[in-house]
Amino acid sequence: MFSELKPLPTDPILGLMAAYKQDNNPQKIDLGVGVYKDEQGNTPVLRAVKKAEAFRLENETTKSYIGLAGNLDFCQKIESLLLGEHSALLANRVRTAQAPGGTGALRVAAEFIKRCNTNATVWVTTPTWANHISLFEAAGLTVKEYPYYDYENKGLLFDEMINALKQVPKGDVVLLHACCHNPSGMDLNQQQWQTVAELAKEQGFTPLIDIAYQGFGTSLEADAQGLRAVADQVDEMIICSSCSKNFGLYRERVGACSIIAKDSNVADVSNSVMLSVVRSIYSMPPAHGADIVNTILSSTELTQMWHDELDEMRGRINGLRTLIKESLAAKGVDQDFSFIDRQHGMFSFLGINKEQIDRLRNEYAIYIVGSSRVNVAGVSKDNIDYFADAVASVIK
Repeated sequence: MFSELKPLPTDPILGLMAAYKQDNNPQKIDLGVGVYKDEQGNTPVLRAVKKAEAFRLENETTKSYIGLAGNLDFCQKIESLLLGEHSALLANRVRTAQAPGGTGALRVAAEFIKRCNTNATVWVTTPTWANHISLFEAAGLTVKEYPYYDYENKGLLFDEMINALKQVPKGDVVLLHACCHNPSGMDLNQQQWQTVAELAKEQGFTPLIDIAYQGFGTSLEADAQGLRAVADQVDEMIICSSCSKNFGLYRERVGACSIIAKDSNVADVSNSVMLSVVRSIYSMPPAHGADIVNTILSSTELTQMWHDELDEMRGRINGLRTLIKESLAAKGVDQDFSFIDRQHGMFSFLGINKEQIDRLRNEYAIYIVGSSRVNVAGVSKDNIDYFADAVASVIK
């Protein structure tokens, strides 16, 4: 049976990771992999996480299963983090299942959608996170794209986006990035979110909000405002969240899939279907990461420590955006990179061509993906001159 298999191409980002590791150039820079890095190029364990882990190590009393929905205290706190004191919570319309990372949450959502409507199409932004399409297609769903990023003008194709969404039929699903759009870094403003929310209500499509970077854009609260604007308008929506970035828990794989239903009875039925999906995929989620998050959010001291650390990470990213723009201008680059300063989160398209991307890698050991998407957090004050010189060289 195995001998009939054909090799599949390596994921471009994973291939980039491998090539970077093998590169012996001491000045090499990795701008491909989507993880936060500090000034030393490390992905640190947050101080709040360290303290929460120490507490858990001392106080954990069992290694038994934690149930299909995972840590229920964690689920409740994630709902509050996402929705605040939204009326959907007060009306008992929300149900949440802990999942193995944001990716696991999206796969649960995909299988849930399939059970709700076998013929549903999922609409995603052009471009979107590379794994979105394969996740939904693996669940047997049709995926279509709608206009989003304006490559030429480094902004949003908002009018085109709205015109496309006006054609989405009731029963289909529209995926939206809550903040820090991956891979473009271009987000909807609050007025645009309101327009999308009203359109969702009018058209009857189901919004699916992917919120993987809450706190990395403007603030924890501001980054959830679009999501909450949609929840104000619609009876039903799905939210997939991740703790990988804002808690730095990449390898612990902790996220959540939340469903908002029309009323508490429909929410209970929907929850039973979602948990059936969970049972058929991974049965029960791992405990460690969710326990860490729950411990932090249960402690006033640790919550404040986490807020402070999150502010530091976001401040560093925003500072690097300005630094990149200014450094490229200082090198005499005529191309306007001011758009980088208007974006949010870790990602941005440089807008350079394939030949220039290849030269950055081959001549300067600077690794970025073929779309020209860069992880801003991979730049530092130590390597910014080298990076800016390299980019100036390949552009000129």
